[in-house]
Amino acid sequence: MTDTATTSPAAAELTFAVTKNLAAKSAAQREEILQNPGFGTSFTDHMVDVCWSEKGGWHRPRVQPYGPIPLDPAAAVLHYGQEIFEGIKAYRHADGSIHTFRPDRNAARLQKSARRLALPELPTAYFLQSLRALIAVDGDWVPSGADQSLYLRPFMFAKEAFLGVRPAKKVAFYVIASPAGAYFTGGIKPVRIWLSESYARAGKGGTGAAKTGGNYASSLLPQSEAYEKGCDQVVFLDADRNVEELGGMNVVFVFKDGRVVTPESDSILEGITRDSLLQLAEDRGLTVERRAVSLEEWRQGVASGDIVEVFACGTAAVVTPIGALVSEDFEDEQPLGDLALSLREELTDIQYGRREDKHGWLVRLDS
Repeated sequence: MTDTATTSPAAAELTFAVTKNLAAKSAAQREEILQNPGFGTSFTDHMVDVCWSEKGGWHRPRVQPYGPIPLDPAAAVLHYGQEIFEGIKAYRHADGSIHTFRPDRNAARLQKSARRLALPELPTAYFLQSLRALIAVDGDWVPSGADQSLYLRPFMFAKEAFLGVRPAKKVAFYVIASPAGAYFTGGIKPVRIWLSESYARAGKGGTGAAKTGGNYASSLLPQSEAYEKGCDQVVFLDADRNVEELGGMNVVFVFKDGRVVTPESDSILEGITRDSLLQLAEDRGLTVERRAVSLEEWRQGVASGDIVEVFACGTAAVVTPIGALVSEDFEDEQPLGDLALSLREELTDIQYGRREDKHGWLVRLDS
């Protein structure tokens, strides 16, 4: 069954053809999944599919049944890794409305990733329209339980069947969605972090600032090493032994003089959750610094008491206190403070509509 769903008049560049999934989950099946959705294991009934070609630009926007993607064995993404993605959430507010959080920033980061991977840049309006188009048919999948959300995964890859090494002339953009439960079960607990000194996450001039699958693939082996050492996550250093980030989260240091410091370089992915937390910290009168932070400064700061709290942050977990930094040669217990969890509460209250959105970060998707 095919019909047409139009987007809002203010951003009407795309008109999505909608093909309903005749095998969609029943309301009872959907509610059973939403009782305990986990993360990234169950998916909604539909997905967005938009094509791009060198000659035709962005075209053929569709919402279609969720399912396998036909792909030629010679598709460039399978051979040269020309692929990027984003992660963003939809939240159900108490009045039943559905909102997302700072989608313009996700759109801008996707564009930045596209430039680095020689992919076409998806306009911000198209990005937002694609989210709204999917919510229009799968809005019932947005859960209403405590700390639950619908995780939206926009992604783009080179689909041209061609084995020459050059940017692909045919590209696909998709959005899929997965209901997500509370990240922490049994309460938020500090995590143990393994210091990776044998592996690097990214190099100067590399793809560290792009959200591309290859960065995550290269983190899997050191992450496995972290598990073997009894740790929950891994932290990477750059060539100058400055702190970069975890496998998929940014790092923030809180100093006793009120400074909140986060590592910054051209090899670190810009964290939207991180930047939002830092804005909230500035709103409280704290001084925020984005600069290089060496491993030595981290360890000495903790030892001297100058650093009073360390936490990681990202879309999935929002905020995770760091309780220990572990390496082959040392294990440094980390001080635990109140700021990380206080900022987490403030941010999630804004996302779920429980607190005033003073910065205009929320965007409604179901209207």
